[in-house]
Amino acid sequence: MSEPLTHCGYNPGHPWYYHLGGKPLFPKQILREAKLRSYRGYYSDEIAIADGRCEPRRSEELRKLRNLHLGRLRTDLAGYRDAIRAVRDRPDDTESSPWMDECVSAGLKYSHVYNELAHLAWLDELLTRQRDLFE
Repeated sequence: MSEPLTHCGYNPGHPWYYHLGGKPLFPKQILREAKLRSYRGYYSDEIAIADGRCEPRRSEELRKLRNLHLGRLRTDLAGYRDAIRAVRDRPDDTESSPWMDECVSAGLKYSHVYNELAHLAWLDELLTRQRDLFE
């Protein structure tokens, strides 16, 4: 696998990535970054607890978590698109500090999308395992 993506030493979750001209990533690229780092997301403890339950409760809880994070991803993707649009529409005077807020917003929304995609990737992996057939 390749190295995680950076621009001028900053990753896409950092405002300076956008401030210095880093290229915004598409969702598939963000998912690739999460998988590259084997990241499970901030909700990993709750997902692990749900995975440890007995069937059929395990599958039900994992599906509920998947639906929750899928809804959050949709919201975060919309916010990420808006933030990236604001960064692209910034004034030519890149030294002005007010537009730095847009870079902060883009970095935060990237991080939200990154987390939700990591959650969904792991949930999808867990849902493919049918433990009840082997227990």
